[in-house]
Amino acid sequence: MKGSRSAGLFHWINNLLLALCAAATVFPFLNLIAVSFSGSRAISAGEVLLWPIDLNTDAYRNLIDDGQLLVAMKNTIQLTVMGTLLNMAFTILAAYPLSKPRLRGRGYMLQAVLFTMLFGGGMIPHFLLVNSLGLVNTYWALWLPALVSVYNMFVMKSFFEGLPSELEESAAIDGANEWVTLLRIILPLSMPVIAALTLFYAVGWWNSYMNVLIYIRSTDKMSLMVKLYQMIDLVSPEMLRSGEGVSERTITPEGIRAAAIVLAVLPIMAVYPLLQKHFVKGVLLGSVKG
Repeated sequence: MKGSRSAGLFHWINNLLLALCAAATVFPFLNLIAVSFSGSRAISAGEVLLWPIDLNTDAYRNLIDDGQLLVAMKNTIQLTVMGTLLNMAFTILAAYPLSKPRLRGRGYMLQAVLFTMLFGGGMIPHFLLVNSLGLVNTYWALWLPALVSVYNMFVMKSFFEGLPSELEESAAIDGANEWVTLLRIILPLSMPVIAALTLFYAVGWWNSYMNVLIYIRSTDKMSLMVKLYQMIDLVSPEMLRSGEGVSERTITPEGIRAAAIVLAVLPIMAVYPLLQKHFVKGVLLGSVKG
């Protein structure tokens, strides 16, 4: 009975702490949404909490009319989709052979890969290399150096090692080569870890900031996070000019910033529910197996 009470108290305290953490995470975002849809008077007076006051969509209309944020969003979608596809392709191609004990020199290869995870050349040598290859101001300056995350590769390798070897043996008996085995047997069984790593890679590309700032020079190629920082740091007077039939007094810098942040966060949030059923399972299995 005493153990039962202690367990119940633990679960109650644990649930309370989780609820507080969830509230601390959700509250700022709900406040941003409310501010983005509120009028300038309520925003300036600090009256907006979780519900819009003087409901209007002027901030969103100005962002769309200005067009800069939409261009940055298009660039980020391109950067994210292509970057994630390249990441997943090369992560799978690296993890699958390294998961096979029969691979010659496997131990040395794993040590070499692990070395790159612990030690790097540094920012300046990295920039000089990218510049010497003529990749500055192209997205390849971002994609090529980040083709594989070593940590994610080890997670996928562990997942592959946990799959029954009999699957590959039976496929080999039926005449399947390594490519057929990988594409038709291994990958369909690996959807949980693929979904989890896809989300990790996609979120990383969507939030790209520092590398874009270093390697991309053209303003029409800037990512969403760079543009968002510029908007938060300084909202230009042009952003506050009203469109047709919109009063300038209904728009504030705070409203513009809140609307920009909401527009930046929503697309990546929309992807999570699609991968949620695989997410926890994939991370757990990929981290524990092997």
